[in-house]
Amino acid sequence: MQEEYIDIVDSKGKPIGKSELKSIIHQKGYYHHTAHLWLYTKQGEILLSQRSAKKSICPLMWDVSVAGHIDAGETPKQAAIRETKEEIGLTLIESDLNPIGVFECFQSYKNGIVDNEFHNTFMAHLKEPLSKLQPQEEEVEALKLVTLQHFESLIKSIGNNGNHFVPSNKMYYELIFEKIKNAID
Repeated sequence: MQEEYIDIVDSKGKPIGKSELKSIIHQKGYYHHTAHLWLYTKQGEILLSQRSAKKSICPLMWDVSVAGHIDAGETPKQAAIRETKEEIGLTLIESDLNPIGVFECFQSYKNGIVDNEFHNTFMAHLKEPLSKLQPQEEEVEALKLVTLQHFESLIKSIGNNGNHFVPSNKMYYELIFEKIKNAID
C-alpha cells in the first residue's frame, strides 16, 4: 500500500498549507485530522471494531466502528465515507453522516509514534447486518455489535475491560454514548 499524504494543521486544528507523509507526521508529532465514525442500529447496538494485530498503535484493541486519517485535500466526511468502504466494505453517502464534533487526542507511544490528532467524529445508522460487512485484514481484526448497556459498562470499566477503548479518552466515549443513546431514543 502506498503511504498517504496528510495535511498538517496547527495546535488549534487549522491548516498551515503543508502536507507530509503519514510516517513523518507521526515521527515528528505534527498535528493532523482524522475521521471517526460510530455506527449504531435502531435496536440499540453499537458496532465496535477490533484493530488489526498488524497495527503499530494499539493492536487488537476494540474501539470506534471506523477510523482513519484524512488525506491531503480531503474533507472529514469524504474521509469517513472512504474509510468506511475500505475498512468494512460499507457504502455510505454524506447525508448518512451526523456530525458529533471534533475532539483533540494528543498521545505518544513507546514505539516512538507521536499522534497529535483532531478526531472529526460522526455517527450513522447501520442498516446492513453484521454478516454483510467485510473487514479489511490490514486494518480490522474483527467486528461486533454491543448493546448500549454493554457499551456503557465498558466505559465505566475503562482500562480493565478486556482491551476495549483507550483509557485516556474516557470523556470522549461518554459523549459518544450520550449522542448515540439520544439518536436511538
